[in-house]
Amino acid sequence: MSSILLIVSLLYYNRTTVQLHEKISDLSQKNVSQTAGLFSLLYKGYDSLSKSLSNNFEMIRLINETTDEPAVAYINEQTITNIIGSIFYSRDDLVGIHVITDKGKIYNYGNYMNVVDPNYHSQDWYKQLQASSGKMVWLGVYQHSLIDQVEDSPVFAFGRQIYDLNEHKPIGIVLYETNPQPVLDALENLKLGAHSQVYLMSEDGRFVTSATDPAPVLETLPSLKNFQHQIVRQEAGRLVVASKLSFSGWWVMSITPDQDLNVELNEMKRYLLIVISILIIVSTLIASMVSKTISSPLKKLIREMRQVEIGNFRGMVNVSSYQEINILVASFNRMVRRIEELIERVKLSSVSEKNAELHALQSQVNPHFLYNTLDMIYWMLDEEGNEQLGELVLSLSSMFRYSSQWENAAAVTLREELEQIGHYLKIISIRLEGRLKIVMDIDERWLNIRVPKMTVQPVIENAVKHGLESLSRQGVLKVYTREEDSILKLIVEDNGEGMSTGELERLLLSLSGDSPKEGGKGGIGLQNLHRRLQHMFGEEYGLQIQSFPGEGTQVAIVLPIRLEGDTFT
Repeated sequence: MSSILLIVSLLYYNRTTVQLHEKISDLSQKNVSQTAGLFSLLYKGYDSLSKSLSNNFEMIRLINETTDEPAVAYINEQTITNIIGSIFYSRDDLVGIHVITDKGKIYNYGNYMNVVDPNYHSQDWYKQLQASSGKMVWLGVYQHSLIDQVEDSPVFAFGRQIYDLNEHKPIGIVLYETNPQPVLDALENLKLGAHSQVYLMSEDGRFVTSATDPAPVLETLPSLKNFQHQIVRQEAGRLVVASKLSFSGWWVMSITPDQDLNVELNEMKRYLLIVISILIIVSTLIASMVSKTISSPLKKLIREMRQVEIGNFRGMVNVSSYQEINILVASFNRMVRRIEELIERVKLSSVSEKNAELHALQSQVNPHFLYNTLDMIYWMLDEEGNEQLGELVLSLSSMFRYSSQWENAAAVTLREELEQIGHYLKIISIRLEGRLKIVMDIDERWLNIRVPKMTVQPVIENAVKHGLESLSRQGVLKVYTREEDSILKLIVEDNGEGMSTGELERLLLSLSGDSPKEGGKGGIGLQNLHRRLQHMFGEEYGLQIQSFPGEGTQVAIVLPIRLEGDTFT
């Protein structure tokens, strides 16, 4: 029971593990697709924001305008600053907007006084924006502003080039710095557990992470060069899920260790261990109690069996247990009582054994005395010239001699059986004074087949007694054979009175054992013969009877074809 319980639990745990990992993988794939959708919405919003300045014709005109008058230059700068300020205050998430012209002029708008980094032109972000050809560039999440040395809060930076649409040439760049929380929230959507790490990876292999995640080790991350859109991979004790953003070459990636994935599995494992331990203890106690209730009466039975072995048949076993054991004990007690009774019978029978032997010897003498007496009567009738009566006595002697010898399982050939039937029919013909015509048509090849003794005589006797004896016309009795497949039918047919439908049905029912034996037409002899044949050869053999009122009766003795030398079982 414990082994089966452990095997079933292990199989259940393994199957549950596979199913849970598959569900987590499907969930992660849907999750990363949803996150990519969130970034698409952010991208559209930031792209629209960036175009509000790069496509502002008034600001582009003022940037390109050159004047030697300080007042006009001041007014132009204030106008540009106001344009930037109006966009800055149109959104709550903006931290700063910085417009840098190719002439080196910088226009800033932010939450504080701006202190521009003098080395901005050598920074990577500046070079990326200059090489962007007018497309919006996502720079990523940073711990502080890229250009404002005063702004130290985390920012998400993006920007694009500013083009002079009239001359189709770049005239500067615009840098946006916003609150990074929407981006970080989108990344947090990828986390599957407390220890999950999420990254935003640019085309050049640079990672943008949340402020709480450690910097990734590039060598430990999977290569993304061979993938086009999505990755869902279980490897090295972790689940890696990544999706490429449709609007840029960036990837969003989530790495979740197995300790987060298997939290439910670990809980289930502990639960299974507790349940299995309890079940094993309970099953052990139950098995012990059940085995004790079974073994205790069996031990009593074994002790009593040993007493029987040494010849003590007086003891009895008294137990109260399961029904099967109670039946076994009751059978044992009956067997012991039966053995004791049989021993007593053997003692009584041994006393009269010699007397039985003497009676058996005497029973062997009596038939010989009868044979000799009948032979003596035959010779006396022959001397007086009464041939018919002498033949009658001789046939009777042969019949009696034949019917009294039952050695060798009472098996004879069909030839011997027909010779016996000849004597019987001779007696019947004399008794009926010529009113019986006998037709014998037996194929020579069946004369050596083995049949039980006294097989045909009861059938012929029944035909004569119930069908032919009371006829007022010439009676005909036919005996012939018919071969069908591997069986032989020995048929006895008469043209006597026949049987009604009711009488035939009762006779057939009595042959099949479905009704009590009857002494009417058919008699007990046919029933005994039918059952003897079935007992010797099988259920498919025996007697087959057909009869029609006023037309006669046909009885077929169905036998297996067995030649001389075969024995009956």
